[in-house]
Amino acid sequence: MHVKQITEDVPIPQGVAVRMDGPVIRVEGPKGKLSRTVATKRVRVTVGDGAVTLTTEDATRNEKRTLQTSRAHIANLMKGAAQGHVYRLKICSGHFPMSVAIKGNTLEVKNFIGEAVPRTLTFMDDVSVKINGQEIVVESASKERAGNQAGAIELLTRRPGFDPRVFQDGIYITEKDGKRV
Repeated sequence: MHVKQITEDVPIPQGVAVRMDGPVIRVEGPKGKLSRTVATKRVRVTVGDGAVTLTTEDATRNEKRTLQTSRAHIANLMKGAAQGHVYRLKICSGHFPMSVAIKGNTLEVKNFIGEAVPRTLTFMDDVSVKINGQEIVVESASKERAGNQAGAIELLTRRPGFDPRVFQDGIYITEKDGKRV
C-alpha cells in the first residue's frame, strides 16, 4: 500500500543539544560530541522543540527503510551523548592462566594458551577500556566505535580451526549495550 507521508519523531533527552548542518546532524551531551550524515534527498530531518522530526513524502518501501534506519541512528547518537554505550567482555582461561593488562593505550594478553609472545591491541581514541577482575568494560559515546573495539578484543584471542565449544579459552562479549548475549 502506498502512503502519502510518513513522519517520525525522536525525543531529545535532557542535557543534549542537537543541530543540523545541511545533511549532517550534530549531537552534543555530557558524554561527548557526535555527528552523522542522516538526511537524504527523500528523507527530511528537522530539529524542533524537544524532538527531531524525520519526514518523507510519497513513501515507498525504500524510503520507509531509510527513514527508520535514520531514526535508529539518531536515537543511538542521542543515547550515546547522554549516557554512553557500554559493552562487557568476559576473560575465560582454563589450563593456562591468561593475564590481561592495559598499558597506556594498548591491551596486552599474556600467556594465552601458553604462548610466549603477548598479543596486543591498540585502542581507538574516544573509547575507554577498563578491566574489573575477569571482566573487560568498553565504553564510548559512539555505539559503532564501542562495538568495533569490543569485537576487536574478542578477535584478539580467536583461534581459527579450533572448535570453540571444546577450546573455550579467550575473551568473549557477554553484554552489548545493556543486552545479554
